[in-house]
Amino acid sequence: MKDVTQLSEGWSLRHEDALLPARVPGCVHADLLTAQVIPDPFIGHNETEIAWVGRRSWSYVTELRHSSEHERTDLVFDGLDTAAEVVLADESLGTTRNMHRVHRFDVTGRTGQLDVRFASAYDEAERVRALTAERPNAYPEPFQYIRKMACSFGWDWGPTVVTAGMWRPVRLEHWSTARLADVRPLVSVDGSTGRVELRVRTERTANGAGRGLTLRASVASAGAGAAAGTGIEAEIAFEGDEAVLGLDVAEPALWWPRGYGEQPLYDLDVTLLDERGDRLDAWTRRIGFRTVEIDRSPDAQGTGFTFVVNGVRTFARGVNWIPDDVLPSRVTPERYRERLTQAAEANVDLVRVWGGGIYEDHAFYDVCDELGLMVWQDFLFACAAYPEEQPLRGEVEAEARDNVIRLMPHASLVLWNGNNENLWGFRDWDWEQPLAGNSWGEGYYLGMLPRIVAELDPTRPYTAGSPWSGSWEHHPNDPRHGTHHSWEVWNRQDYAEYRADVPRFCAEFGWQAPPALATLHRALPGERLAPDSPGMMHHQKAEGGNGKLDRGIEHHFGLPEGDFDRWHYLAQVVQARAVAAGIEHWRASWPVCAGTVVWQLNDCWPVSSWAAIDGDGRFKPLYHELRRLYADRLLSLVPTDDGPVLALDNQSGSAWRATVLLRRLDTEGSVLHEVSLDLEAGPRSVTRLTVPGPLLPEDSTGQFLVADADGLRAVHFSVLDKEFAYPAPQYDVRLDARSGADAVDVVVTARTLVRDLLLQPDRLAPEAVADRGLITLLPGEEARITVRGWTALDAAAARDALFSVGAS
Repeated sequence: MKDVTQLSEGWSLRHEDALLPARVPGCVHADLLTAQVIPDPFIGHNETEIAWVGRRSWSYVTELRHSSEHERTDLVFDGLDTAAEVVLADESLGTTRNMHRVHRFDVTGRTGQLDVRFASAYDEAERVRALTAERPNAYPEPFQYIRKMACSFGWDWGPTVVTAGMWRPVRLEHWSTARLADVRPLVSVDGSTGRVELRVRTERTANGAGRGLTLRASVASAGAGAAAGTGIEAEIAFEGDEAVLGLDVAEPALWWPRGYGEQPLYDLDVTLLDERGDRLDAWTRRIGFRTVEIDRSPDAQGTGFTFVVNGVRTFARGVNWIPDDVLPSRVTPERYRERLTQAAEANVDLVRVWGGGIYEDHAFYDVCDELGLMVWQDFLFACAAYPEEQPLRGEVEAEARDNVIRLMPHASLVLWNGNNENLWGFRDWDWEQPLAGNSWGEGYYLGMLPRIVAELDPTRPYTAGSPWSGSWEHHPNDPRHGTHHSWEVWNRQDYAEYRADVPRFCAEFGWQAPPALATLHRALPGERLAPDSPGMMHHQKAEGGNGKLDRGIEHHFGLPEGDFDRWHYLAQVVQARAVAAGIEHWRASWPVCAGTVVWQLNDCWPVSSWAAIDGDGRFKPLYHELRRLYADRLLSLVPTDDGPVLALDNQSGSAWRATVLLRRLDTEGSVLHEVSLDLEAGPRSVTRLTVPGPLLPEDSTGQFLVADADGLRAVHFSVLDKEFAYPAPQYDVRLDARSGADAVDVVVTARTLVRDLLLQPDRLAPEAVADRGLITLLPGEEARITVRGWTALDAAAARDALFSVGAS
């Protein structure tokens, strides 16, 4: 049987004349931080002070000692970042130039000093640029010339921290006769039968050539969600390097996205045996039985883009995912589980892995399998024209093959996407003239990548890009066809303009807000915070980002002068309201619109950005708003040209019968008119009703609408906040401690209209967490906000941590 030895200990990093202790997996920046050679790049302006690290070459060394009775020993690197030469006992084993591939070297019988030498990623990128000619991109860094995490060169939410190192595990594999080189399970469902077609490729030693082998496989239930007692086995004898083996599972329990059913998983065990029946190698993964397709049928509104899972059409409630740390080797399985669980608890059912990052670790996809989070996986191309010539072309193909094979066992993976915004960029970002006929990536997205997916993983759909209208017959970002990215609103307009279109599938849109106050204090120690203070501006990477934040605040509220706390609160309110404006409108337009993917769930460092969870893991109000917006049942009052529309959006599998209390109130909370409506929205459907005329405000500056049903609330104000005659908010605050629990309820009782009340828990304690975001209360109503992680209980402190619209 193959033996594996992990090489995680005994490494050193050469720095000048010293050898520093090194951690593997890891990276140069992390090791220099541990050795206190560089300051934390997340703090203050340190990012610029450590820029030299990415411009230098680096070397990791260890002593490689091993002995084995096996015929072959391979040195395997799961991830080398990026341009490296591997040297053993002063002899070069080979070079690499791709962060996203596994690299394997034969070291049979060889020992001595192992030296992994990394060139500067900048030097490698410039070398390739000289070979392939200049190409345009969206940022002034050469990321498209090297197969490396693009956002390590900086992005409009991320720092420039150009890493190097062994960022994934390193090991020795000792084996004889043959090993499993590739295992591809093609999982399908035909009626009441689940089928696993295993396609296996082996590698043999010289002694193993021509010898008979046996491939044995079994499928068995892996948890309570799967059919108890399931166990299917099969085997096949073969003599070549490849084998195909099928297993049929009768009436398998189907894997569903969260909210549609359970997530049963099955253990798939594959064993390679020699002619004597001795085990040579083994491979195990968890799989799920389900079907997935994208309905891209043309219709009266254009061309659809609807995920269909197990025959059920879905409205995708998604978020975009970026690397959770600019040093991705620091992201642990526990951190993946925490962040993805947070997504699921916000009622997200789809996570798009964005194309400027990485193919994530198996731990990421394992959690998505368990939680029912569908994964849309980009191939790693973003916001640039990419050369299609060598040496990149061969690397791109090998990378795509590696990662399709690596990730295809995961039931959560539902879509391969060719790129992020490059088809759109070619059309709209003035690329054609500077390209002057040179390649720019189209051959990857419309040729190579769909060919690889069709060959290796034909059970999943592929789309050429995001956005993409399906063909050059339509503009790549036409909202009427395929996927759409809505960025004109954030960049130039008010968020009300989200309601001007009904995209078939909105794969990116969003609005910025600063991170939590405690995050800012940690990242900018000692700084007197202001929207334009030096640290705030350094931790704002979007072009004109603060001006766009100010534009949103000023349009609705007017800019608070000299009051950072007020500015901070209003910026977070505008972010939550902006995303709500889009999702409420687009959900109410189902099934024409079949999904929204908010930009973005997470951050990779402390920064003002579009994220719902900031770089220190704290929730912005947007996070709590997503939980409301992505719930199975959403009650909303959607502004239209013909007046507000009451919408009951029901994405659950059962009918929603509700009595809706619709009221027109004045600023004192007096009911001027009300009506009780018995409404029903069928399973996965929307009921829309134009608000009756008598309920429309007669005085738009002093009257508003409230709809309540089944504990849900929607409000509608027909004028901007700065034009509405809000009363000075008044409310009482008390604390109800929970016996035996690390929690306290902050109970707020309104004595006036209180709109968008927000408790910022990190003002109570840096680690404090609240269970609610923005709340609108009518006079006499009470709200309970549960806070965990706060022990110095003080009602006055709780009051100081509360903000609302209309307060000075």
